[in-house]
Amino acid sequence: MRNLFLIAFLLFSVFSNSQIKGLVTDENNNPLPLVTVLVDNTYNGTTTNEKGFYELNLKQKGKYTIIFQYLGFKTKRVTVTIESFPHELNVKLAEERYTLNEVVVSNQEDPAKQIIRNAIASKKENSVRTAKYKADFYSRGLMRIKDAPKKILGQDLGDFDGALDSTRTGILYLSETVSKLSFQKPDKMKETIVASKVAGKNNGFSFNNAASVEFDFYENYLPFQVNIISPISDNAFSYYKFKIDGSFFTEDKQQVNKIKVIPRRDTEPVVEGYIYIVEDSWAIYAVDVNIKGYRMQTPALDNLILKQSFSYNQKDKIWTKNTQSLDFVAGLLGINLSGRFTYVYSNFEFEPTFDKKTFTREVLSFEKDSNKKDNDFWNTIRPVPLTNEESTDYVRKDSIQTLRQSKKYLDSIDKKSNKFSLFDVVSGYSYKNSYKDWSLNYTGFLTSIRFNTVQGYALSTGLNYLKTNKDDRTYTSAGLVFNYGFEENKLRIKGEFSKKFNNVNDALLTFSGGRDIVQFNPNNPISNIVNSVSTLFFKNNFMKLYDKSFVNVGYSQEVLNGFSVFTNLEYSERKPLFNNTDFTIVKKDKVYTSNNPLFPFDYENSIITKHNLVKGRITGKINFAQEYWSRPDGKFNLSNDKYPTVYLTYEKGFAGNKSQYNFDYLASRVSHDFLLGNKGNLGLNITAGKFFNGDNISFVDYKHFNGNQTHIGQSDRYLSVFNMMPYYRYSTNDSFFEAHAEYDDKGFIANKIPLINLLKVNMILGYHNLSLPGINPYQEFSVGLDNLGFGKFKLFRIDYVRSYQSTIQKDGIVFGLKILNALN
Repeated sequence: MRNLFLIAFLLFSVFSNSQIKGLVTDENNNPLPLVTVLVDNTYNGTTTNEKGFYELNLKQKGKYTIIFQYLGFKTKRVTVTIESFPHELNVKLAEERYTLNEVVVSNQEDPAKQIIRNAIASKKENSVRTAKYKADFYSRGLMRIKDAPKKILGQDLGDFDGALDSTRTGILYLSETVSKLSFQKPDKMKETIVASKVAGKNNGFSFNNAASVEFDFYENYLPFQVNIISPISDNAFSYYKFKIDGSFFTEDKQQVNKIKVIPRRDTEPVVEGYIYIVEDSWAIYAVDVNIKGYRMQTPALDNLILKQSFSYNQKDKIWTKNTQSLDFVAGLLGINLSGRFTYVYSNFEFEPTFDKKTFTREVLSFEKDSNKKDNDFWNTIRPVPLTNEESTDYVRKDSIQTLRQSKKYLDSIDKKSNKFSLFDVVSGYSYKNSYKDWSLNYTGFLTSIRFNTVQGYALSTGLNYLKTNKDDRTYTSAGLVFNYGFEENKLRIKGEFSKKFNNVNDALLTFSGGRDIVQFNPNNPISNIVNSVSTLFFKNNFMKLYDKSFVNVGYSQEVLNGFSVFTNLEYSERKPLFNNTDFTIVKKDKVYTSNNPLFPFDYENSIITKHNLVKGRITGKINFAQEYWSRPDGKFNLSNDKYPTVYLTYEKGFAGNKSQYNFDYLASRVSHDFLLGNKGNLGLNITAGKFFNGDNISFVDYKHFNGNQTHIGQSDRYLSVFNMMPYYRYSTNDSFFEAHAEYDDKGFIANKIPLINLLKVNMILGYHNLSLPGINPYQEFSVGLDNLGFGKFKLFRIDYVRSYQSTIQKDGIVFGLKILNALN
């Protein structure tokens, strides 16, 4: 029965459309993919699929001239009279014959250089012609996996929701969108998704959109992980060599020059391939280039092929991009991926009159029921026909989804995965009810072993209940955490509860309470893993702890677009703690420092005495000019690179058991990334604050700064940490000013240094400053290399750091282990 349904679906999709359709081949009957098919003197067009088939939507019968345009082949015009739909039109394209005018070799330069100079000089004029428009947009994305491993690092990969066949090969992702665009250069866009479809997903909300693939070669840069330099950027000759490979004439007698684009240096953020430039107008006719993954600092990506085709409208005298494709090959840990994203732009309206309310902060939205369009709709509107493989995948994935969402199937899978073994006692266990979307997770204590001088060896375990709603991506979570220190012989228990109400304003309520052992700095500047190694092998117990019994309630949400509020109120009882062990694996003759963060050799007295306090905190976060996507399953915020993010915080301690613990605290923080074109980016993070009535408050409530004495970096960027500063030396209950700056050259400098350029790394320059009343500022300067690693694993960073305070100078090396940030 299922096979009959599949056959019926395929036949329906092939024969039921009111369109011109057909097959485009070369003279040897080989199908040609990505051929541009266009109605002459209009902006109504499409492209052929991987098998050479096309479908061109027409609203009425009549006489039309259809243009077939493909790189390397002669453009063909076919005039047809359509009396009924569908109308079949198959064509063969002949290979283009390129001519190369005689060039005087001697000392004259390649003609390509002058053509590129002309294209650069004319790009503003050509860009302006298409700077303001409305259009229809279609996208389709397909991603395949081949020979997938069954496990990675001991984790079972499964069959990717039924995507894999017996050879563990198949289509991982297939999705389509149809949308309406309004666009105005340089960056104003409004996109409305009319229809959206994802294979095997009944919500059908695709992330394919036009803004994410706006690659304009008339601009200096193409926005990827790093800015890729356009072959006709203002500084193109610093990065490329050019060679003319020939020229040909279009049907309307315009000469097109085929220019080979050759990178000057392999490691730069550049493309290679061909760009086609129209003589006299110097407009882009087509682009066919590839970008190596390491050039865009995406190691998992092997290669990306970007193609664009432009068509000429004789009426408007405009060369317009009508098709674009992205083909990629990627791989990591035995997972081999490939795929293609196809984009078609049609029905342009240039220089429209935009209403003042057209461009708002909402840059993308979905029409109601856009994910519920039936096959009749898609077969009428889809400009690029599905291949048999794609049609089969839609049917197969939908059938699999129906099966795998059934209670019988989910219960059978849960029964298998919920099996319990004795080893789960130490490693952890999860019990799932997939049909009702809840799970109960037990954290095994084997993975939580740690060591500190207060507890000695300590173990943690816990239980957590999680209930999710996949449609609106909300959740409810509740859990208990148990922590036991062997030398301290003490068990601590805390409970946690959180509920996310919606994904539009991110309303989140949290409760927590119990007893815990915590660092004086709530930012936890030293991780359990690093502290355990540092203590056991180097006898450096930098982690300083106190005991806290508490009840805390927090609430946060976005109040207005770009303005969010985070609040919490806590009652806590704080108790001092002391060292309970001198155990170490090495350096047994060395003495541990005390648990007193300011007086490391005072083993009798603590920095705090037992006390309690109620503390409230409110923080406002402002993302200026924040744009966003509105999807049925939530709101997705997009920060604006032109403006900083600002945080304003007020904290008040009150109702302490002694009035001396009460205080007021105000602080503001500004963070921003300055994007410097192809020259990298500069990150800034500046904080200033002041305590009021804070002369005798608890050391717990001081402002603590993120120091580092382990020479191990644990984050991707060092914009909130001092790399060599003692953890608590500069903690304050007064005013302070803290500034961090980090310049990441994104390879701009490093790629030009012999030997270092072979490493394909980034150079990092850092500056850090802490200013407090009554003492000289503490400063750090650093230079380092990031993206170090082996093959595709770029997990390391190394920095040379020099610190200054008055006449005191120190030097050191910091080794960055980014994986620790994920493990903590």
